[in-house]
Amino acid sequence: MSTPNSPLKYVRQIAIGAASGLLLLVLIIGGFTLAASGNGNKPTASNTPTDSPTVTPTADGRTCSIADLASDKRLVNLHAQVINPGTNEVLFDIQGDTPAATASVMKLLTAAAAIQVLGPNYRVQTKVYADLDHPGQIVIVGAGDPTLSRVGVGKESVYVGGPKLSDLAVQINAWARATPITSIVLDSTYFTGASWQPGVPDTERTLGYQSLITALQVDGDRENPTRETSPRSLDPVNRVGVSLKKAIGSLATNATITQAQAGTNLLQIAMVQSQPISKWITHMLQVSDNTEAEYLARIVSKQLGYDGSFTSIDAAIKAALTRSGLDTSNLLLKDGSGESEDNFASATFLNQLLKKILNSEGNFGVIKQALPIAGESGSLANRFTGANVDADGHIFAKTGWTMHEYSLAGLITAKDGTNLTFSIAAIGAVNDTAKEAIDNLAAGIYRCGNKLSAEVPKITN
Repeated sequence: MSTPNSPLKYVRQIAIGAASGLLLLVLIIGGFTLAASGNGNKPTASNTPTDSPTVTPTADGRTCSIADLASDKRLVNLHAQVINPGTNEVLFDIQGDTPAATASVMKLLTAAAAIQVLGPNYRVQTKVYADLDHPGQIVIVGAGDPTLSRVGVGKESVYVGGPKLSDLAVQINAWARATPITSIVLDSTYFTGASWQPGVPDTERTLGYQSLITALQVDGDRENPTRETSPRSLDPVNRVGVSLKKAIGSLATNATITQAQAGTNLLQIAMVQSQPISKWITHMLQVSDNTEAEYLARIVSKQLGYDGSFTSIDAAIKAALTRSGLDTSNLLLKDGSGESEDNFASATFLNQLLKKILNSEGNFGVIKQALPIAGESGSLANRFTGANVDADGHIFAKTGWTMHEYSLAGLITAKDGTNLTFSIAAIGAVNDTAKEAIDNLAAGIYRCGNKLSAEVPKITN
């Protein structure tokens, strides 16, 4: 979710070609110009995508049309593509090769990069050291785990099963015995650069959709650790110090709290580790957790030798996805969550990634199992109601939303049993009703299956 400060201007340019003979071939060559600051380097459509699908004409029984559903004005500037991955055919396409803003569908790319580089069993360790040059001083060093929690024993944060400061405190007290702790140093230097993406409004933090990105924090810096959406602070690192001091108890009553890089003469005295990255990915995709997504992107960056900054994300995620055999040349990536409206990927690229997810290539089956399910789970639990209820349980997809976009991309087990991949993005002056129009279109795809016609709506000025 994102709420930019100023509206964007969009221009839709669609040219429709016609048919000859008995076969009707409808091709949409889409393009639009997004007039906004920071978008001057928006990538252009690729003419040679990897594993390039082919457009299938309306023939051989493919007469089930969704053109009317695609003409819904609530979809504004529509980017949509449907692929039959079994035959590698494009069944439906509107501006599919044109890079477009991703919204939270970006999290599919982040999840894929994390699985590719880290593997499903990777765990983040948070360690506490005694500084041997300063008796009484301990240093907690963050390594990028926002799931570390300050909740008490027997309680759970939104990150169920995550590590706790209380476990660190037990180990610290066992080491210190009766020796007072006089100083707590907080080291959050593992990530570099800005902690907030320029262009993303601060209301995303104050309303509680994302924290500042610091290498050391607890509960994703939520004011209420048990609520997914909860206001975040301007100093996540200090919250760790205050909470750790409280967890340690009487031995740290008079301890000072400072933020600094750890020294070199250190003795490890405590450690906790996160749940496997596969658990992060599941939670992130189910509820669209922006903070988890940003941390995954930065951990991938660090693992690949980059600096863990916002500016490293484009190169790091592209490098990770390239390992999967994907052509990333026309991607433009600014963050890991999709909060930025300056992330660009085409529906063609998304469907190539989704084909790998459908086939559970490598460890991508983790992503497949984590996708929200229409009418059943996650961000799709309350969607596909009324006339679209027949699609419940058959659409597995990631939702997306910013001020200027609603999107949905994922997998469909169609009514006729055909497996399909799809990407739908409604871009422009959208409102909440765009979700219903998107659901209508996705449900239409479900009903048509492999009989889906390539017919697209005629554009009138």
